[in-house]
Amino acid sequence: QVQLVESGGGLVQPGGSLRLSCAASGSTFSTYAMYWYRQAPGKERELVATITSTGDITNYADSVKGRFTISRDNAKATVYLQMNSLKPEDTAVYYCNAPGVLTSTPPYTLLEIWGQGTLLTVSS
Repeated sequence: QVQLVESGGGLVQPGGSLRLSCAASGSTFSTYAMYWYRQAPGKERELVATITSTGDITNYADSVKGRFTISRDNAKATVYLQMNSLKPEDTAVYYCNAPGVLTSTPPYTLLEIWGQGTLLTVSS
C-alpha cells in the first residue's frame, strides 16, 4: 500500500519561505492526484492546494493563492508545497493526501491515503 511521508516543516519568521515535501512509496505515483491540507489549532482541516497526476492543473485556496505553489516530480514520486510570504495564520500541521489510489490487487478499489503531517510555525 502507498505510504506518504512529509518533511520540511519548522519555524519561520513572518514574510519568510519554506518548502514542504511529501514522498510516496510504490510505483504508481504518476497515476493519482495529490492534495495538501492543513489544520490549525482549534480549526477544521482545510484544503490548501491540489495538483493533477500529470501536474498540468493546480488549484489553490483563496487564502494561499499567489503565495503558495504546489508542484510534483513524478520521477522522484514527490509532491512539493512552496510557501512564500508566510503569515502567522499559516501556522498549522500540513498534510499531504492522495485522494484516490487504486489498489494493486483485486478487488480493485480506490483508497484515500494521508501522510502523518508536518508542523509549520510562523512566528517572530
